[in-house]
Amino acid sequence: MEFIEYPDRELLSLSLADKLASQLAQHLRSNEKASFCVPGGTTPVPIFETLSGTDLDWDRVTIFLGDERWVDGEHKRSNGRLLRRHLLRDKAAAANYIDFYTGDESPDAAEAVLAERLTPHFPITVALLGMGNDMHTASLFPGADRLAEGLSNDAPPVLAMRAEGAGEPRLTLTRPVLAKAINIHVLIMGPEKREALEQAQKLDPIEAPIRAFLDAATVHWAE
Repeated sequence: MEFIEYPDRELLSLSLADKLASQLAQHLRSNEKASFCVPGGTTPVPIFETLSGTDLDWDRVTIFLGDERWVDGEHKRSNGRLLRRHLLRDKAAAANYIDFYTGDESPDAAEAVLAERLTPHFPITVALLGMGNDMHTASLFPGADRLAEGLSNDAPPVLAMRAEGAGEPRLTLTRPVLAKAINIHVLIMGPEKREALEQAQKLDPIEAPIRAFLDAATVHWAE
């Protein structure tokens, strides 16, 4: 694991956006397509807004979330809604976007079709992960109903997941897909997240799911 500490959040956002765009551009120099997996929540919003105006062959980039709440795309808690407002605009509006919300009756019913849509874009070129204070990442929550399955080396690409701390049912990418990303970045802010990260390094992934991805990751932190 590489740990990068920034003097403030603004510099983190600008520097990390530049790093992500550079890795995507480098991949596109020798490959026809690239894929970019992103987290939901408000923490990455400044990074998304910087990226949206970046010069990149966005029409050759496919963007998708690492997980999504099972809510309609216009729901205030939809991560897809957040992406459309902050990333999938300006120059990045040309990117191909794969929405996790399929409109099926349940997330379980969407697993197979979503896996089929996503698989052509694996391995992920650049994966940006977040982490909760409970050390979850994507919707791999401690205590989730299918966490052991999602962390197994032979897990399917996409799983429906339910957990007490998750609110709505979710769809999430699983350990094999995320861990095989060519470039893995973890974004955390504030002292509580740093403390949680330090704790996660001492635990098993079943207790701290982010632990499954730290060895190959670059962690970006600011106060």
